[in-house]
Amino acid sequence: METWLLILGMTAITFAIRYSLFAWPDLRFPPLVRQGLHYVPTAVLTAIVVPGMVMPDGEHAAVALDNAYLLAGLGCILIAAVTRHLLATILGGLLLFFALRWGLGQLPI
Repeated sequence: METWLLILGMTAITFAIRYSLFAWPDLRFPPLVRQGLHYVPTAVLTAIVVPGMVMPDGEHAAVALDNAYLLAGLGCILIAAVTRHLLATILGGLLLFFALRWGLGQLPI
């Protein structure tokens, strides 16, 4: 029963937050809030990706030179900074990741 109350409460909170933007369409955020919202996508993506790079097994931190996930992620950051091109970053990162996995003997081929 406690789980259902938690689910219903979170549903109500989520609905209220999202509905508020429709209920008050003329709502304008202060410049400081708008500036802060500019960084939300980068922060969210970082929070999703970095744990997978640092802890590829999901349990232990693996900050070492044999961690292909970490090295390929750092390579992707470098590719993105140099090229500023999304497709080049994705393809370069995949190529780098699989080359590192092959070079480190981690591919089952």
